[in-house]
Amino acid sequence: AGGGQSAIPDNSALIAAIEPDQALTAALPPAVAQAKTVNVGSNIQSAPNNFYATDGKTPIGYEVDLAKAVGSKLGVKMAYQDMAFGSLITSLQSGRIDMTMAAMNDTKERQQQIDFVDYFSSGITIMVQKGNPKGITGPDTLCGNNVAVVQGTSHQKFAAAQSDKCVQGGKPAITVTATDSDTQNQNQLRTGRVAAILNDLPSAVYISRTAGNGNTFEVVPGPPIEGGPYGIGFAKTNVALRDAVNRALGELVSDGTYLKILQSWGVEQGALKEPAINGA
Repeated sequence: AGGGQSAIPDNSALIAAIEPDQALTAALPPAVAQAKTVNVGSNIQSAPNNFYATDGKTPIGYEVDLAKAVGSKLGVKMAYQDMAFGSLITSLQSGRIDMTMAAMNDTKERQQQIDFVDYFSSGITIMVQKGNPKGITGPDTLCGNNVAVVQGTSHQKFAAAQSDKCVQGGKPAITVTATDSDTQNQNQLRTGRVAAILNDLPSAVYISRTAGNGNTFEVVPGPPIEGGPYGIGFAKTNVALRDAVNRALGELVSDGTYLKILQSWGVEQGALKEPAINGA
């Protein structure tokens, strides 16, 4: 994606062209079918997954586009409710919302409370200066380099483990710089004090596409490292909606709409071959 390309794609025409699948509409739970609305809970502040447009009130992001596309397949509207990440699961369980889509990792622990339809594989991605001056092509090329991570993250754990691997293989260790924020890490990379930043795939892509109009950083290609699925969450009692969403998403994967949406946001490295229920 060139620096001139807008970081915010407009997929409204693509989504408007989706024909509802009558069989799926017929399988919706009565309350949803009657209201023609799915109440989606999210924590709307994580670009490019879900965040507010410049008006400060319209949710946008690749997740929002996928949710709308699923809604079009089901013949329903997606109504967003913004809430704290920590209250999403209880809101599902109490029926305050019908589903949640908030870059939530599908994990075995969470599966004990709710069900998931997996829609994306996130994981660790390496971000470097534009032009990749240090020639970093993957984790094994980080040996002997200075790498920035945010304190206390899975990225920090991975960097430490990778450094041990370097040393065991007779290569120099990784110097790991742990800071309090992404912003600090970007400043370090911009000025060349570190050779790379480790971040989650969607964030790394979005930063690369927006910082300096896309001319400051780039993402090292390849599938996410230690990848795991993001899942759309449902109450255990809401099997009908879960299954309808799973099938709708499957149709969007088959007809290419799913990949088009991910490509428009630059996050196709995280595309799944097919959605899965509780795939973690």
